[in-house]
Amino acid sequence: MSENRGARWRRLDNAAKIFPSTSGRRDTRVFRFYCELKENIDGSVLQTALDRTLEKYPVYRSVMRKGLFWYYLENSDLPAIVSAEKDPPCMNLYIRDRKNLLFQVNYYQKRMNFEVYHALTDGTGALRFLKELVKNYLVLRHGGEGLPDLPITDADVTIQDLENDSFSKYYKKPVRGSGSIMKRRKPCRITGAKAGYGNLNVTEGVVSSSVLREKARACGVSVTVFLSAVLLCAIHKEMRRSQRDVVLMVPVNLRKFFPSESMLNFFGWIEPGYQFPEGDYEFEDIVRTVDAFFKQELTREKLGSHMSMYMKLEQHPILRFVPLELKNPALILANQFAEKDVTAILSNVGVVDMPQEYRPYIQRFGVFISTPKLQLSMCSFEDDVTLSFASAFQSKNIERNFFRILREFGVPVAMIDDQFPEHIETEKRRKTFFQWFSFTCIAAAVIAVVINMIFTPSRDWFPIVLGITMSMWVALSIGFFKRHNLLKNGIWQTVIFSVGCVLWDYFTGWRGWSLDYAFPAICLTVMASFGIITKLQKLRAQDYMIYYLLIGIIGLVPLLFWAVGLVDVHYLSVICGGVSFLLMAALVIFRGGDLAAELHKKLHF
Repeated sequence: MSENRGARWRRLDNAAKIFPSTSGRRDTRVFRFYCELKENIDGSVLQTALDRTLEKYPVYRSVMRKGLFWYYLENSDLPAIVSAEKDPPCMNLYIRDRKNLLFQVNYYQKRMNFEVYHALTDGTGALRFLKELVKNYLVLRHGGEGLPDLPITDADVTIQDLENDSFSKYYKKPVRGSGSIMKRRKPCRITGAKAGYGNLNVTEGVVSSSVLREKARACGVSVTVFLSAVLLCAIHKEMRRSQRDVVLMVPVNLRKFFPSESMLNFFGWIEPGYQFPEGDYEFEDIVRTVDAFFKQELTREKLGSHMSMYMKLEQHPILRFVPLELKNPALILANQFAEKDVTAILSNVGVVDMPQEYRPYIQRFGVFISTPKLQLSMCSFEDDVTLSFASAFQSKNIERNFFRILREFGVPVAMIDDQFPEHIETEKRRKTFFQWFSFTCIAAAVIAVVINMIFTPSRDWFPIVLGITMSMWVALSIGFFKRHNLLKNGIWQTVIFSVGCVLWDYFTGWRGWSLDYAFPAICLTVMASFGIITKLQKLRAQDYMIYYLLIGIIGLVPLLFWAVGLVDVHYLSVICGGVSFLLMAALVIFRGGDLAAELHKKLHF
């Protein structure tokens, strides 16, 4: 953990480093834990319960920031507001250029929902938070009836324990030749019509924990192994005959092998699979194969070796100094290749244990996760195991096959009806507006060309219309995609419009107006707008200093152009350079400590 004069910050753990680069509309990297009570939720009581929970777990008051080499998390004082559920589940929580909390709590009828961005925590950390939230809610709601306030976690666990980076703690430099990734044939992939953004296909069923354990015990395996085999069969029933290899990703809670109280990410994974024969197969063969793989891979040595292998990549001296803008495409490409190595995901969160006094008020717990493919998540409370499928596809055949196989094994399944409110598609309306604006710009350009060629062919005035239209489209596009951070928007506008003016000047017969007037005028205008934005939005020093520094550096460029003889009319360039120098001098003199701390965060590698 690092400190500065503004806000506390910390580096992302090893598992979280890939999430900011690879999350988006296709996969938000958000998971939802929920608790369904036996009574309707009171929103005001839930708000008070959330405030109490955040006092115990302040790590959740973090926002994502972008450094030069890596993303990082910074504590904030943003309020966490409980609301009635109105959006589809597992929508984007991390939105680039927007400083917002990476979790949300909402409710609908009897359910309280806790959604969190995976870069902030994993399933174990999220479940700990939800259990504390449920406890606080029940005590506030029923404390007057004698319900006691009982601890959910050990009282001697400190903030440092909760924010410990266990990947770094247990990292050992791998021995040469160890930790190699096992080669396997290319697995089959689930295909079909996608459900679309905001339409995560959720299918849930509840089975008896005792009955499920009995069936797994009859096969001589654990519940996770048994359900993995069932899921493999369910997927295979929908595959073509030529697609024989089915591979699952099964996340593993590393805290079971390496002691840790951390609420940060601390998980690994294994990839059990089965190569189905062309003809008939026996379920017992699948179970034995999967069980043997689990026993082989679920050891401290194997998991530690894999963990150290990925930590070694992060610690590589060359990779650490590669700028983040160059790392991002590589991380996206690596993630796409990794997705092709598995067919689906099965995640067993395990048993949700609550003090006996609270259990009469709780119906069940559940969990599901955003995914670009198909994922089965499960957790149990008392004798109920909630099995939740989340799918990016419209078809529910695999889910149907899975529950049908369970029933064939004598495991009764009670399906849970969808419990989601009507959704308001605000983001879709924004997208529709931008699409119509883009089409209007194209139409204006085409009409200008047609009119010019038909009515005034001797005068080529349409390039001016094209330039104006393109400028309008670029300005609105930058504003649309960078609307969450007006200062970053200003930097982008400065660079793009300055380059655009230079290109326009060059291709229309160089007159020098782009360097004499346009470039310094744009810089001065943006500097003035930064001051207005800072005042109106009441930004803190750490929110604006880097952008002030960037525009100050850019503003010195016109002065440099004048010094080397590229500028004929020098007064605007000199004024721009002087203002830029004073801006940076003021930063150093009045905010020197904050600036140094902010640069330390941005430049950490």
